[in-house]
Amino acid sequence: MRIINFDHMAASPVLPEVVEEMLPYLTERYGNPSSIHSVGEQAEEAINDAREKTAALINANPSGVIFTSCGTESNNFALKGVMLANRAQGNHLITTGVEHFSIMHAVKALEKQGVEVTRLPVDKYGMVDPDDVETAITDRTVLISVMHANNEVGTIQPIGEIGKVARKHGIPFHTDAVATAGVIPVDVEAMSVDLLSMAANPFYGPKGVGALYVRKGVRIAPLLDGGIQENGLRAGTENVMGIVGMGKAAEIALREMQARIDHLMPLRDRLIRELPEAIEEVGLVGHPIRRLPGNVSVTVKYVEGESMLLFMDMEGIKIASGSACISRSLKVSHVMLAMGVDAATAQGSLLMTLGRDNTDEDVDDVVRVLPPIVRKLRDMSPLYKKSSKVKASA
Repeated sequence: MRIINFDHMAASPVLPEVVEEMLPYLTERYGNPSSIHSVGEQAEEAINDAREKTAALINANPSGVIFTSCGTESNNFALKGVMLANRAQGNHLITTGVEHFSIMHAVKALEKQGVEVTRLPVDKYGMVDPDDVETAITDRTVLISVMHANNEVGTIQPIGEIGKVARKHGIPFHTDAVATAGVIPVDVEAMSVDLLSMAANPFYGPKGVGALYVRKGVRIAPLLDGGIQENGLRAGTENVMGIVGMGKAAEIALREMQARIDHLMPLRDRLIRELPEAIEEVGLVGHPIRRLPGNVSVTVKYVEGESMLLFMDMEGIKIASGSACISRSLKVSHVMLAMGVDAATAQGSLLMTLGRDNTDEDVDDVVRVLPPIVRKLRDMSPLYKKSSKVKASA
């Protein structure tokens, strides 16, 4: 059976060139970067090289890049570290209602410690209004955190405008760029970003490695106590192999980015156009234009998303329903609820995230395979039968 991966946001294959770069650090280049002998220095040099490549991907100063284990750690580090380091200045945090769970749950944990939180609303596309950010600022605000693009619905936020608001008021601004770094252009200078979270796997690097960029002068406290690794901000022996892989993947992503975007957007737009033509009552979720190049997020009324993705999996087509972090929980997407999508419709969400190896043939197969699956499931749905009777009597 031919396998089609339309779930790249959850996991992308590691590029062969990246694997090749990583392998020596499992064998002959095994040194600990903290060791002062030659084998340790070799590992340290590899990390510094990867730091420069990762920084170049987001137009940052390499000294501000701190390697972590993943995007979730980076997000927790940014929020908890800044709030802890600046508690004498204030205890107010501004964020949104459509953030990744690693932000949402970190914020809830901070609330239990007395942090005051403002969760900004979004419009029907999942977009934050920069004016709402400015209105929410108080003299106790010490951090603003708004994700660059939503991993579920693909909407790209006006980060540059929000960054200008934060800079005008002298408040550190964090953005979760796990869905964008290495996928679309990201520039911490142009966006006036002070802290930025990223991970290697969305741009074909290894899973289990990420980074947090921290602009010089931003006060942040470490989450881990221990050694002096990563400028004393992230204790623990570095994952040299993973960091090397992230650096190599970042180098390739920067070089290939525009070609990847040019490849993905026509495939994305075909799905967005052809799925509603092939299946009744399919709706696009997220902004129609300001969206990630490989993101297709739709709702299919009267059908559960989990049922559709399981039937698609049997056909060799890998897709998702909402984010990977909630796909096993059978919960309605908090992102869609915040956007005003009703719970019943949100249950029928499908998320397809395309990658560099996807083709027109893959799109053809999805458009061919999904409609009969939907018909089969709708035939079993009492909600669909009720709706059909209402339409017939109208």
